[in-house]
Amino acid sequence: MRSLLMPALFRQILVLISCLMLSSLLHANDSSNTKKPNVVAAQAVVKHYAELAYAVYSDAESSARQLQTKVEAFLKAPSPAGLVAAQQAWKTARIPYQQSEVFRFGNPVVDDWEYKLNSWPLDEGLIDYVAEDYFAALGNIGGSLNIIGNPTINLGGEVLDASTITPELLRSLHELGGSAANVATGYHAIEFLLWGQDLHGHELGAGERPYTDYSLGDNCSHGNCDRRAAYLLSAVSVLVDDLSYMTKQWAPNKTDNYRAQLLGLKSDIVLARMFSGMGSLSLGELGGERIKVSLEANSTEDEHDCFSDNTHWSHYYNGLGIENLYLGRYQRLDGSILSGPALGDLVRQAKPAIDNKTRKALSDTMASLKVLSDTAEAAQNPVKFDMLIAEGNKQGEKILSDILAALVIQTRAFEAAASAIQIDPTATGI
Repeated sequence: MRSLLMPALFRQILVLISCLMLSSLLHANDSSNTKKPNVVAAQAVVKHYAELAYAVYSDAESSARQLQTKVEAFLKAPSPAGLVAAQQAWKTARIPYQQSEVFRFGNPVVDDWEYKLNSWPLDEGLIDYVAEDYFAALGNIGGSLNIIGNPTINLGGEVLDASTITPELLRSLHELGGSAANVATGYHAIEFLLWGQDLHGHELGAGERPYTDYSLGDNCSHGNCDRRAAYLLSAVSVLVDDLSYMTKQWAPNKTDNYRAQLLGLKSDIVLARMFSGMGSLSLGELGGERIKVSLEANSTEDEHDCFSDNTHWSHYYNGLGIENLYLGRYQRLDGSILSGPALGDLVRQAKPAIDNKTRKALSDTMASLKVLSDTAEAAQNPVKFDMLIAEGNKQGEKILSDILAALVIQTRAFEAAASAIQIDPTATGI
């Protein structure tokens, strides 16, 4: 169900405050004694930036294809083990994707595309059956449509034929009526279909969708198992197609994709986009939207991966993606390391002390995120994110406040690092 504790307006105000904080930080630094990077060195960093993006999105696509394989196998012969395998494949697919989010907030091709894949929180009632006490976002007519349960959908007088669930149908229903709560595609729609609602509130436990929700005949639970399977297959197909599109946008040796366009820009503009992506993800998105909102509202609905209780890893890999970009390295899913010229190299050449402080800030942030993941994955008495944000949970307040504090310091470090090489992160050319 969706939370009514965090009105949309307050959410927007909170994000706006975060953006204003970032803007003030970026303009407050004294730029005296700074040094513009060597043109050749800057171009090398820009080229490697594109290489990093291509590697990350390639891994995101390949892991989504593995998810597709596991889902197809599960649906051919539904079983508890098959469902668990599909769930694990979903978790693996989140690892590269969450690291890719640092390429948002500055690259239009990503910003205009991201909502298809990672929109949240969603109104589950749009997709499938929900608990009796479920309530949709205020005023959202799509929150109770139940696409899986209704082959004919009435949209306020307009009747939509949903007798056959296809990727095209899901795309047409995504953000139906302009409501961001109507999430019909992407990781979180798939997550809901694999786990179901998490009805444990602030207690330990994720969603417990039975594998029989996909069984045919008399073994089918909750009805419409064939349509549920069609929805899951279609949603995964959309995810693979969308990731394939983005991989192609960053592919090398092309003349008509985004990478070619990016490499044709002045290095200063691309470096600004890199700093913008790191700063915006740090403070506005991860710190504000994904942690601060949930903590202040004590809202399990505002948890990022709320059905699977995978939120700690999503946050961890967001942080790792930021660190990757500054250091110019990425560990691929096969274990290989991609490394090359990095922002940190440019900053170190200009002002070694500022580079050292930035690296320390990144390390401190990752350490604070590791406390979160270690707490959630503890062998004895694990405490998941939705438990940590419960009202009065002092442990959660400490862990999450430490992460927020680290993200603020990290963003200030980015401000100083950008200034050290005479880059204005707001000058993204967009």
